[in-house]
Amino acid sequence: MKPIRLFLWLAVLPSLAFAAPASSPASFAANVVSAGAPPHTSIIFIQCHGLGAGDLSCYGQTNFQTPNLDHLAAGGIRFTGYHTGVALPATAEDFSLAQAALMTGNNDAFAPDKTTLAQRLRQAGYHTGLIGEWMLGSKPWTQGFDEFAGFLDDAEGKNYYADYLWRYAPKSIVNETNNTFDDFIGKEMIYPNTGGKQGQYLPDLLITAAANFTRVNQPDEFNHFRPFFLLVNLPAPRTATVGADDFPVPTDAPFTGEHWPQAAKNRAALITRLDAGIGRLLEQLQKLGLTNDVAIFFTSGGAPEKFANRTLDFLHPDGNFKGEKTFNRTQLPMIANWPAKFPAGTICGLNWSAQDFAPTALELALQKPMPNVAGHSVLPELPSRTVKSSSP
Repeated sequence: MKPIRLFLWLAVLPSLAFAAPASSPASFAANVVSAGAPPHTSIIFIQCHGLGAGDLSCYGQTNFQTPNLDHLAAGGIRFTGYHTGVALPATAEDFSLAQAALMTGNNDAFAPDKTTLAQRLRQAGYHTGLIGEWMLGSKPWTQGFDEFAGFLDDAEGKNYYADYLWRYAPKSIVNETNNTFDDFIGKEMIYPNTGGKQGQYLPDLLITAAANFTRVNQPDEFNHFRPFFLLVNLPAPRTATVGADDFPVPTDAPFTGEHWPQAAKNRAALITRLDAGIGRLLEQLQKLGLTNDVAIFFTSGGAPEKFANRTLDFLHPDGNFKGEKTFNRTQLPMIANWPAKFPAGTICGLNWSAQDFAPTALELALQKPMPNVAGHSVLPELPSRTVKSSSP
């Protein structure tokens, strides 16, 4: 069997597909919104590993700027009461609990037999994709995701220059024996990083994949206006839990000349790089004309790990570690942008957490809530465009 080269990872992986081939229409049959149904909004949920509220200039960061995330917040709702729901999210186990809450609506350990948000949205006609870290043990393609590219555990996600990603690409390989399409499941090599080279910084690649996913899967007449759900779990911007060299970064620019500890330069550079990537994704959505048809949520998968070097505290306006001021370090940034519903420039103090996202997303998708979950939809508690928004 050999793979079909249909889709583009810009400048890196010509084989990384994020949709089924046009020649296999049967793959669309179960994931089509029927004609005449109410319009379904596509959903993008982006979370980063170890990003704190104090890391973004829209939350008060003054040492550097995050203009694209600031723009996203200015066009929607910036929450001041979103938190992990986990007491001290600093270990891989705690991060996995937060991810389980996001997927199931409950704050307890994940079990493969639990119904996930991705499964419910796929049943509702959404095309589902996961890019980045998966920390729940079972394979994501068995838990409701139509496509996957990323890492299967926390240890893999710590390597910003890994020479492979795990891939699940349905109907993307030609079986030359019977000339049918098979699924690709396995490792996709990243050749610029083979042999110990550091030619491709993976968080950049993952954001490129997210942009490509929206392009390939945009709701249009070719897929019967099927909406999509995209979960992006970025391993960045964690930079150092012991020393500045634990997470090699592409560059510390534009902070090379600052009189900061090296780990602080690295972290600021990665957050700035993350912000630029979000800008590219937003630009892609604008080019596709999807800005008003996609609800975007941006947050962190857990509170930042504490640095060994306490001189990094100067990066935070409150003089503490990110998020330590409230919620015992569990307060996180949360930005929700949906121009069709959310008023621009809104600041909301609603107290909610990862377990509330699944019920929220289902209501947004016009679906019934999941049974027996602790979380609840926050949509009824949010301001809408008919309400005058507050100043940013």
